Amino acid sequence: MNLDIVRSPCSFLNGMIGSTAYDEVLREWETYWEREGRAISEAVDRAGTPWVRMFDAAGKRFDEILYAPEYWQMLKKGYRSGVLWRAFEDKSLLPSLLLMYVTSFYDCGLTCPYTVSLSTAVPLSKYGEDGLKKRYLDKLLRKDNSVWQGATWMTEIKGGSDLGAGVETTAVQQRESWHLTGDKYFASNAGAELAVVAARPQGAASGVRGLALFLLPRYRSNGELNYTIRRLKDKIATRSVPTGEIELRDSEAYLLGKVEEGIYLILEVLNISRMANSMGSVALAQRAIADALRYAETRIAFGKRILEHPMLRHQFEERARDLRAAFALAWEAAQLLNQVWQERPPYSPQYHVFRLLAHLAKFHTAEFTVQTAKWCIEVHGGLGVLEEFGVERWLREAMILAIWEGTAHRQMLDALEVIQRKQAHHGLLERLQQSGSAPEMGELVNEIDDHLKLPEAERERTWEPLAARLAKQTADTLLRTMTSPRGKPNK
Repeated sequence: MNLDIVRSPCSFLNGMIGSTAYDEVLREWETYWEREGRAISEAVDRAGTPWVRMFDAAGKRFDEILYAPEYWQMLKKGYRSGVLWRAFEDKSLLPSLLLMYVTSFYDCGLTCPYTVSLSTAVPLSKYGEDGLKKRYLDKLLRKDNSVWQGATWMTEIKGGSDLGAGVETTAVQQRESWHLTGDKYFASNAGAELAVVAARPQGAASGVRGLALFLLPRYRSNGELNYTIRRLKDKIATRSVPTGEIELRDSEAYLLGKVEEGIYLILEVLNISRMANSMGSVALAQRAIADALRYAETRIAFGKRILEHPMLRHQFEERARDLRAAFALAWEAAQLLNQVWQERPPYSPQYHVFRLLAHLAKFHTAEFTVQTAKWCIEVHGGLGVLEEFGVERWLREAMILAIWEGTAHRQMLDALEVIQRKQAHHGLLERLQQSGSAPEMGELVNEIDDHLKLPEAERERTWEPLAARLAKQTADTLLRTMTSPRGKPNK
């Protein structure tokens, strides 16, 4: 197998999906990273957690997050390149996801602000009232350094998986807005000008059915801060995204959509982020393989380059092959999202097939990336654990990707839920058969049908190996059909 395909993100994308309408933009973005962004990203990672200047010189609270000026230039470069505005101008999420792929090859942490900004702009454009969109949407889609950023704040101290029990932020309706009070514990892109926030309207039912989605500006209508940052988190990695604890105290916010449909909107937000996470995971795995390859080509052991040793060469070939399969799974989910992202509840059967693919892609790509980053360190031997060689960073960041937007455990259970309630595995099979699916996929779907007949506790207890097989077999099947016309991105 020719391993050269893993050396650059654009080369890999071209080898997997062919030429697209965005090739020039992607190459320019890659060139920027090689010329400037890479060094800035490494410096940001070495600097560790940024800090918050809470008060200005006059003692007024203003919560400024302090990064070096080069960080902000790097961040805004991505927005100018179109990581947000192209999705709306082209009416396609694919250019955003492709730009995020290239970004994640160099710095998956920086992909997070782009992801949550997109996950803010989409529900605002779909569910915001006309006056709200007129006031805020254009600011998110600007093509210069005045662009606003978004954020998605759902998680509180009790955790993010069980939103029904974990979200204690309350929302009280006022004359022109809602007032939110609560604390968001793990809030990525703290400092954003806008955020979409999960909260429970006063008097609403308990559980997830009582949650609603709100748009929260950084500043109140009187110009004062609308939320405050208690502190930034000291994370093991992804230092290029500020993650903090956010305090909401009678904070002005605006309802998106209908109160009774809030949980569906929240899940739409999370599913966009899950797709960005899946693409970013594959890109990070590619970076780990690329760095391992560069080292293996120069390191001499037992009289020859370690790449020439048969076992390690075979490992490289296996990793490259599994990388391509992981991308095929993530890309299929991305293309299906691109077909259904404008749907509103009640959703089509196709939307539920996307949900299943999104869950499979999220946990499969993240787990593959963790193992690949660990393997990259092993290829470097003792040097791999030294910060100066840079590859230990990929394992730190891979561990974050495995947690963001739901762990593997959560994704597998959510996949089981959409299979049980919507029979989405049959819809997935039909989709795969359209492009010549292998017969074993049909056998696996029958096995899942038998599994659903088990008692509930036993069904969940024994689901993990079957879910893992479904993800891997789907990825392998999709890899074999990547050359079909349906495997090409929308132009």
